[in-house]
Amino acid sequence: MKHFSSLLVTISIAMLLTSCGGVPGVISTPIENIDTSPIKEKELTDNEKNTWGHLDLIKDTIPGMSVDKAYNELLNGKQGQQVIVAVIDSGIDIDHEDLDGVIWRNSREIAGNGIDDDNNGYIDDINGWNFLGNTYEEQLEYVRLIASGQTSNPKYAQAKAKLEQEKKEALGRKTQYEQILQQVSGSDAAIAKHLSKAIYTLKEVSAINTQDQTLLQHKSIITQTFGFEIGTIEETKQEFKDIIEHYTESLNYNLNVDFKGRKTGDNPDDLSDVGYGNGNVKPMKKSESHGTHVSGIIAAERNNGKGVNGIAKNVKIMAIRSTPRGDEYDKDVALAIRYAVDNGAKIINASFGKSYSNHPDWVHDAIKYAESKDVLFVHAAGNDGEDTDFSANYPNDNVNGSEISNNYISVGALDPVYGSKLVASFSNYGKNNVDVFAPGGKVYSTMPENEYKAQGGTSMAAPAVAGVAALIRSYYPKLKASQVKQIILDSGLPLKTKVMVGGDSNNVKPFADLSKSGKAVNAYNALVMASQIK
Repeated sequence: MKHFSSLLVTISIAMLLTSCGGVPGVISTPIENIDTSPIKEKELTDNEKNTWGHLDLIKDTIPGMSVDKAYNELLNGKQGQQVIVAVIDSGIDIDHEDLDGVIWRNSREIAGNGIDDDNNGYIDDINGWNFLGNTYEEQLEYVRLIASGQTSNPKYAQAKAKLEQEKKEALGRKTQYEQILQQVSGSDAAIAKHLSKAIYTLKEVSAINTQDQTLLQHKSIITQTFGFEIGTIEETKQEFKDIIEHYTESLNYNLNVDFKGRKTGDNPDDLSDVGYGNGNVKPMKKSESHGTHVSGIIAAERNNGKGVNGIAKNVKIMAIRSTPRGDEYDKDVALAIRYAVDNGAKIINASFGKSYSNHPDWVHDAIKYAESKDVLFVHAAGNDGEDTDFSANYPNDNVNGSEISNNYISVGALDPVYGSKLVASFSNYGKNNVDVFAPGGKVYSTMPENEYKAQGGTSMAAPAVAGVAALIRSYYPKLKASQVKQIILDSGLPLKTKVMVGGDSNNVKPFADLSKSGKAVNAYNALVMASQIK
């Protein structure tokens, strides 16, 4: 599991309809002639930071998906059909104030009676299914390979070397952040004492005038800490604590060959061993926030005066818990996909991934099954800053370089600034294996227990695309999953700027070379294109 934790001219869809014809009343201009050179980096307001993925390039000079424009100009007064979107992820806070009205309910099941009322093989699956049971922490897939002792496996030696490297890196990062936190905490206490206040601003720290060299050192440390732009010093310290916890858990569980995390009682290497798990789809802990954040991006209740607006209305979120803190099992993923399909989902969001897969064929078969039932599968491209044409990220949709289905979309992540830093530094890319890019950096969404927070990852970009797909399937329900995929790819913005990839200033490529479409998803354009397809 790798899911963590920027055109003064909006390009009208009319400019993109090379195969569908133009839109009446709109003058079409060849997309290649659009001048994007005037677009400059800008400082975002607090509101823009919280909504940037919905904003529009021409109006806001921020590379969002023109969601607000789509609602105001295309969907105003129109009623769509309900679409079920399955979120295969960690637990989801189905009681969240901004999600409780959009959670799918299995109307064929009677809650709490211990009977499989709808005969779908799952007892009391009221809002979805929890394939993890009480499992929370898990090993990474390649660590499981080492733990199995399969020394004859051709990937065994590579996995051993990878484990040693990652353990060394995790321990080093943990130690580094512990030292930073210790320094910041000490300086915070000294500055707070000097100012006689626990909460202070950068301006107040900068105004300290002293000849005391120790106090000057504390001032320098706190000034630099404000430079992280996380928030208050207290919020920054908490961020450091979270990072330390992440590396601690990685060492104790994810990278520990002796750890046994699975508590479901089944054999994960036997796809026929089913019936495990339970109907409790909620997070086991507040820190299990990923699925809640993803769900809010797709479908948080719109215009209710709370928190955030999801991209799509008319959506019901089917909650499927199969992603622990560690790598998911292929068996759980394959069965989760089939559960979603068999219970009415038209779109599946999969914001998880791993570099090793023990049973990729099981997942490939499940994706093809989804294709046969006209279900779109949207997957996060991964957060390693790597070219997935050469570095695998599972689940994928190809075998030996050939695509196995036409219902799979792989999504890279954008940051909220147009220019060389447009592509998020963590985002994977690939001319063949990544389809499109969407907002994924610093995305504000729902968190457990009625909270909200900005988080970044291709995990946030995938639900952005799933939300756009849900809009299309809601208002144009006759379109097939393969058509929706093609619309999303064809209608995106073909940005010509050159960007850094992998956060490496020495690695600069044309944005168009980083994905199959060479484009950034645009909801407005997608809806207009959908309206043109018969």
